[in-house]
Amino acid sequence: MPETFTRWDVTDYLRTKEDVRYYLEAAAEEDPGDGSLIRAALNDIARAQNMSQLAREVGMTREGLYKALSDKGNPTFATVLRITRALGMQLRITA
Repeated sequence: MPETFTRWDVTDYLRTKEDVRYYLEAAAEEDPGDGSLIRAALNDIARAQNMSQLAREVGMTREGLYKALSDKGNPTFATVLRITRALGMQLRITA
């Protein structure tokens, strides 16, 4: 009997604020230093939420937010801060 697989999408599992926090923390810990995993995680989180509503809260168009968080996107630090704040989170640096 052949195996069948379904497409796995992390957005199906980012249901609570705690899920989002742990996911973003893991991305920050594993990021290679170029922000690519953080950007990708923010993209996943935005897709799991309401992208249009998040874009409005950030002060961007939906298309602009998609572009900033895409594989080829390069969001500014200010954009990342606005996104995390719109998600109800704070960026913290600890030693």
